Amino acid sequence: MRQFLVAITKEDDFFIARCPELNVTSQGETLEEAEKNIKEAIELYIESFGTEDLPQKVSKPYLTFVEVAHV
Repeated sequence: MRQFLVAITKEDDFFIARCPELNVTSQGETLEEAEKNIKEAIELYIESFGTEDLPQKVSKPYLTFVEVAHV
């Protein structure tokens, strides 16, 4: 069993789920559907490409907001 970082954001009418470690993206109309769909996308990625080329240890993510003026 392995965990992958997933970021889910609301964009218009959909929730967009991204796994930066694998560069995999999916979506859903609900948060739960997006989470289910990204899990399936990750599983399909692993079936196709394996995990041999991925780092064994993943650092903990640090997320923050940055405020930019005049944008």
